[in-house]
Amino acid sequence: MLNYIKAVLENIPTGWLSLTTHRLDIYDEKLAKTQFLEQFKTLFNANNYESLALSELPTAFDYIRLGHPLSCILEWVIANLNNLKPDNVISFSSKTVPVLAILRKNLLDNKNTQIIYTGELPEFFDVEILQRIYGYKFDLKNIEKTEDISGFDGSTIFISQEDKIGIVNLNPNIDFFISIHAPLGSILLVNGEQNESYISDVQHVRRRETIAMTPANSLTALKALIEKSPFENKKNNLAPNTGAELSRSKLLVLDSIKEITGTNTKALIGSSGLSIQYAILMGLIHDALEKHKGKAIKIVVPPNCYGGTNDQARRVAACIDNVEVLDLLVDGDNDMIQSIDIVLDKIANENAIPYIIAEITTNPRVEVPDLIKLKDVLTTVRKTATGEIAIDPVFILDQTFCPNVHFLSEDKILSTVRTISFASGSKFPSGGNVLLVTVWEIIKLKL
Repeated sequence: MLNYIKAVLENIPTGWLSLTTHRLDIYDEKLAKTQFLEQFKTLFNANNYESLALSELPTAFDYIRLGHPLSCILEWVIANLNNLKPDNVISFSSKTVPVLAILRKNLLDNKNTQIIYTGELPEFFDVEILQRIYGYKFDLKNIEKTEDISGFDGSTIFISQEDKIGIVNLNPNIDFFISIHAPLGSILLVNGEQNESYISDVQHVRRRETIAMTPANSLTALKALIEKSPFENKKNNLAPNTGAELSRSKLLVLDSIKEITGTNTKALIGSSGLSIQYAILMGLIHDALEKHKGKAIKIVVPPNCYGGTNDQARRVAACIDNVEVLDLLVDGDNDMIQSIDIVLDKIANENAIPYIIAEITTNPRVEVPDLIKLKDVLTTVRKTATGEIAIDPVFILDQTFCPNVHFLSEDKILSTVRTISFASGSKFPSGGNVLLVTVWEIIKLKL
């Protein structure tokens, strides 16, 4: 098997590494990963690793946040090495999300969780934030070796920090084995038939909050697996004046963001639009819980737009007691500006904290609101039921379709509004160039 995979890697189609959206003409959403692996196994059984044959395989998933050919092959190989089904192995670009996915399901199912580790906990694993802000419940236990893990009334998660990928020690008392491979990401192994009900939920969290291990990192992992050696952890460039390690490509992205947006604000880079939106949302909730203790938090989002955004907001609200989603009506005869005015009046009257998530343009009608009126409605001073000045909203702006419009620069349309803007580059191999011209012309008319 490993010899075959080695030959495949020497003949992979260019698109497997360069595209974030694969060929939708050979994509069947219902079959997705299953169809890809079935036909891949047919090639394996025939010892066919020709590039043309590989390129004709059906698309594994539609975005890299769901998965892609190399992540599927990586999961398939690891599953075979550990006598698991391919569905039981899930790779992540994130090192924390597999833990969050299990904790989320167990919170909603009111099920106990223990997290077991050897040595030290990973530096990024912030126990206090997970428990206080996310509301997750779990016990921590440090052990010497996996053989020391005993039975537990609930889920046992074992976190392993490894520099090798392949066969792991799956103690039957481990329900979820998470191997963390900095800087590649992490791999989750779901152990035992009794835990297979978690798979679809974990896959959905990956879909809504992060991405699969990237094509480049999946390739690195596969090469290390084949060579049975620690994966290469190259030293990255240092970011100027910070001492923080950043890859050259990330430095180029940060410089481009400053140039495109016309701002000097420090930009944050996530693995996808939904992952950075999740970070924004949880950061704002963290801020609200510290600065406005006891006050309700309202996430305002159109109910019939942005499926991922809607789903994510409602999933956050389901886990945190004082968070609620309010509908922002923008479709049919509803006007976005008027709808914002109505919903902000309601939130102000309740003395709650408003966070509005909106997209320019506003799906599904692909219309740009009157931006002057948008600014006015967002900066209107409102009063609570007791006559106090209400908390002003934070406008979370998805400007994926017009990333070069300077909404936030000095003296620009939203410069006086508390706004966090983000743009996603993960969906379109074209970089969105086809849509950008049309949308920008519409916005110029509105300005």
